[in-house]
Amino acid sequence: MSGIEINNNLKIAIEASLKAGEVIMQVYDTAFNVEIKDDKSPLTEADKKANDIINSFLTPTPIPIISEENKQIDYSIRKNWEQCWIVDPVDGTKEFIKRNGEFTVNIALVNNGIPLLGVIYVPASKTLYFADNTKNKAYKIELTSHDTSISEILNSSEELKPKNNTSNLVEVVGSRSHMSQDTLDYVDELKANGKDVEIVSKGSSLKFCLVAEGSADVYPRFAPTMEWDTAAGQAICNAVGIKVISKETNQSLLYNKQNLLNPWFIVTK
Repeated sequence: MSGIEINNNLKIAIEASLKAGEVIMQVYDTAFNVEIKDDKSPLTEADKKANDIINSFLTPTPIPIISEENKQIDYSIRKNWEQCWIVDPVDGTKEFIKRNGEFTVNIALVNNGIPLLGVIYVPASKTLYFADNTKNKAYKIELTSHDTSISEILNSSEELKPKNNTSNLVEVVGSRSHMSQDTLDYVDELKANGKDVEIVSKGSSLKFCLVAEGSADVYPRFAPTMEWDTAAGQAICNAVGIKVISKETNQSLLYNKQNLLNPWFIVTK
């Protein structure tokens, strides 16, 4: 395919995700320690090192950054930001600790609360997803190296296409670590409406990618997430016409809110 054209911020985010992925895998292959943060979530050396690398790429842009591993900036300052980066250096730290490969680097650029650009990198499989919502395009590529050049990525990536489901089977993405009763109730409701349901389990933001690439139909998330868990995934889904709808507002999830905790949501066409 001919080369894809992307803007400089998306190039920077892709480069940052690959470098972060490289250092994450260096830690993955060692006997790393696990700390427990104040919110009871786990933290490893990989989170810290990846965050430092991503900050080194994004800080010069000079768009402000919201990252899970940065000190959070008060909303009195954040509310004046037109744009910001939203970053999770290792999304799926629990999956990282289990060493099942289902963890990602998430980087999104948000404009007035709406994801514009998104990058999700899966370091264990070297799979890269990226999207530009200004062009309604999202792409995927399987890399052979974390050091792959941007030009090679842009020349070899395949465009994502969601599923056009006309069958009675509904493939529902379920969380590897957070399958809630509300999600089970949602599945029961589909079955009561005569649908055949198959559960597809994945960790981290890979759940968004499954819907965006046509490997699943819907992702209901009726359990807590933070903005950095979802911004990049929403960018990728929105770029291919998949909506990420808040159960509170029935509108798209918004970002850089006063409270960075997301409401329950559903990812669907």
